[in-house]
Amino acid sequence: MTGYFFMGPAIFVIGIFILIPIFYAIFLSFNKVELLGGTSYQFTGLDNFLRMEVDSRALISLKNTAEYVAIVVPIQTFLALILAAVLNSDIKGKNLFRIIFFLPTVTSSAVLTLIFMWMYNPDGLINHVLAFVNLPTYNWLADPAIALKSIMIMNIWATAPFFMIIYLAAMQDISDSIYEAATIDGANWWQKFFKITIPMLKPVTFFVVVMSVIGTFQLFDQSYIFSGGSGGPNNSTLTIVLLIYQYAFKLLDMGYASALAVVLAIIILVVTIIQRKFFAEEKLHD
Repeated sequence: MTGYFFMGPAIFVIGIFILIPIFYAIFLSFNKVELLGGTSYQFTGLDNFLRMEVDSRALISLKNTAEYVAIVVPIQTFLALILAAVLNSDIKGKNLFRIIFFLPTVTSSAVLTLIFMWMYNPDGLINHVLAFVNLPTYNWLADPAIALKSIMIMNIWATAPFFMIIYLAAMQDISDSIYEAATIDGANWWQKFFKITIPMLKPVTFFVVVMSVIGTFQLFDQSYIFSGGSGGPNNSTLTIVLLIYQYAFKLLDMGYASALAVVLAIIILVVTIIQRKFFAEEKLHD
């Protein structure tokens, strides 16, 4: 009982702010909820979930989110690994570079989004640079074919440094004696990197990929600010979380919004389980 006594405050907080909202959201997903004129619930079974099949915006948001995850997660993971490897080497000024690279992570997401919106303007910094080097310019914010890619670029630039620090800490935990033994055996830098560093970073890579997938599936604030909450242009930046927000707080359709949230949670759970199987370490036998 002593253990449960000390765990009591944490269990209370988790129950109030995590477990109860989860079960309440599941409950709402099976109901039609009326908020105006007094809250009322009407059980509708699986209607909210079946409605997704005919909701074109829900399918578009899932497609946009899946595309975003499929592109951003591999690129930012690879970039974080390369940056960590470079900063773990004996280059001059690496401490300064660590601070510079990490600055985007400690900057407010909303502030970064506003800065990039200014840079993405037709007369913004990026188009001026492209025009200066005789490359084609783009309407980054208004072109449906480019808008989601603009958010991808910003998020890769802003998020990769966070995972870089995690990789860097893991690399510094690898014993130098392993690399020294590989050097004696005649291994070069690339061989040591692919045969020693990457395999030993497998648990860290699993953590990085899982956190990246969860974070990218939950993309909301950048898409909201870029499109003014509409998911435009032409639904090209509409993500599943933004759609949940629109149904819940603009259309007050809490039942359907909760159903979308439950589906998103299931998708993240399934993807995480698949990643765990993929990154599962071999069991050691005596």
